[in-house]
Amino acid sequence: MVDIQNQRDNRDVPLQKVGIKGLQYPVKVLDKINGTQNTSCTADLYVNLPQHFKGTHMSRFIEIFHKYHEDLSMKRFLAMLEEIRKRLDAEQAFGRLTFPFFMEKKAPVSNQSSMMSYKCTYEGTVNSDSRNFFVSIEVPVSTLCPCSKAISLRGAHNQRGLVNIKIQSSSFFWIEDIIILAEKSASTGLYSLLKRSDEKYVTELAYDNPRFVEDVVREIYIALLDFRCGDGQPINWFSIEAENFESIHNHNAYAQAEFKS
Repeated sequence: MVDIQNQRDNRDVPLQKVGIKGLQYPVKVLDKINGTQNTSCTADLYVNLPQHFKGTHMSRFIEIFHKYHEDLSMKRFLAMLEEIRKRLDAEQAFGRLTFPFFMEKKAPVSNQSSMMSYKCTYEGTVNSDSRNFFVSIEVPVSTLCPCSKAISLRGAHNQRGLVNIKIQSSSFFWIEDIIILAEKSASTGLYSLLKRSDEKYVTELAYDNPRFVEDVVREIYIALLDFRCGDGQPINWFSIEAENFESIHNHNAYAQAEFKS
């Protein structure tokens, strides 16, 4: 059968990215407690297209992705991109994989168990000379305003917030460890299930640990500097964003910091 994609294109326009976007697929990722967990992802997979090719072969992206979808650890993600690059005769391959990561948490007093969901993203690029890999983890938290506590005779306002930690590392680390680190840096973490005794505990804990968004970012920054991956190596690059969904303002509070060794 005729292969239209491999026909020559005479417009002399190279394309930086061609491929598939928004692929929804079941995947299996590593889990510190259970070994692995089943979840589902949205995947974007691309390669560059030299100017003399008319198009790429979309079906090959799916063929290769299907081979890897039941074991998508960080290293396997880069191996998948390398196979895509070679199979499509490309100079560079790009990938983005976003999925909910589930973690069981026990309420602090009643010990009732429930599941929390955290949005995670793998991003990577590979070419013949280099590989780059990033993991982003969004962690919902609760913060209590230090200023409100200091100036108010009764109580203090608090709000939910969202922390986004993006890490570049060639060493393995557990997603769960980053989640716990982020929650400890806020006034308190969030839970899907709280009984009255638990609600009392987390309310008072937040009151005793007031945090601005600036405090959250700085606490995570210091903790990540001391963090060690599975092979004992530090993290070479990270970015931290914190956003509070303000309860008494019609806008949000935001802070960001970045580190590069």
